[in-house]
Parts: sequence; structure tokens; C-alpha cells
Amino acid sequence: MSYLENTSSEDTACPLCCCRNLSLYHRDPHRHYEQCALCALVSVPQCYHLDRDGERAQYDLHINSPDDQGYRQFLSRAAGPLNERIAPRSRGLDFGSGPGPTLSVMLEEYGHSVSLYDTHYCADVRVLQDRYDFITATEVVEHLASPGEELERLWGLLLPQGWLAVMTKLVISQARFRHWHYRLDPTHISFFSRETWAFLAARWGSCAEYFDNDVILLQKPA
Repeated sequence: MSYLENTSSEDTACPLCCCRNLSLYHRDPHRHYEQCALCALVSVPQCYHLDRDGERAQYDLHINSPDDQGYRQFLSRAAGPLNERIAPRSRGLDFGSGPGPTLSVMLEEYGHSVSLYDTHYCADVRVLQDRYDFITATEVVEHLASPGEELERLWGLLLPQGWLAVMTKLVISQARFRHWHYRLDPTHISFFSRETWAFLAARWGSCAEYFDNDVILLQKPA
């Protein structure tokens, strides 16, 4: 794997809220992790990020398919609560749909229509110019180098009273982070906590709802 070399001063700013009050959260033999004092995001400095080819090589190892019942069960923890909250025949976007889009298939089986976007596998930027009743981002936000910019863009694509559904493992404590398998994936560079989602919800005038600890739903105000 190759890493991008970057000595930009931007490395000292939180990639979610741009606050410059960062402190060392954890260090391992491969990289270190910083936490923002304002939004509590734990992030990996840019100098440790994989380049685009390295990212793609990691993602190509993921074998996901709508035919995989275990994967469907995993995603149902997001699909079920979301489907209960959106109107019949809603229009949505699956952001970061991956090499084997599955959540979109499940939501279409509920009667909704879903557009796909993935920077590696389905980079049709036209879908990022539309408006949606719901947007899903399952196992995506932890991969974002610029989570603030990307999440603000997604929030802007939602229609009033639209829903953002996110699935990502949450930071619990510094002690648990030390032994957390989730941080070992080299493409995982942004780690959210309940405090981080509370910060975003307050910024957006929303309220975060949690399901199974790693599923977060936020509704855009009317």
C-alpha cells in the first residue's frame, strides 16, 4: 500500500468542523489519531491516508451482493427503520453504494426508487445535482477524508422532512478505541461518536435517532 505525502497545514484542522483544537487520541505502529475538542470526531491525519489506488484495492476485497442473506440481514437494521419513516414510493440516493449495491435493492423491494453514487464504482455526478426524500450512507462515513464537506452536501440534497440514514461503528471511549478492530482498516479515517452526531444534529436543526448503536437517522426540518 502506498500513502499520500502531505505536509499541508490543513492537517491541523478537524476535517468535519474545521476546528484547530485537536489532541492526540491514540497512536499505533502505523498511524496516529486526533480528536477534535469541538465536535469530538476522531480522525487520521491526511499524511496517513491511502492514495486512490490503495483505497480501491481495499474496497475490491469486499464481496457484497444482494444474494448474500447475511449481508441483507446486516443492512436491514438500517433499511427497516428508514422504511418505517418515509412515505410510499419515495425517491432516494444510496451514497457509497459499493461494488455490489444491496441496500438500494432492498429499498426498491419496499417500493422506493434509489439512485446510486460511489466514487469508485458508480461515479455519476449527475445524481448529486438532484433532491431526495432520503439518502443512505451505510459503512461510508468512516472512509471520508472530508466528512464535513461531504455530509453538508448530502444534507443539502435532502428535501424538507427528508431522512439521512447512516451506518457506522461509534467511538465509545479512549480505552476501547485502543483495542478496537474497526480502526485497523487502513481506509477507515473518520470515527464518529454520539457526541459528533449531536454536534451535527444541532448544526442542522435535527435530532439523531439511534438503532442497534451503529445506525443513525436524522430528519431534515420542514
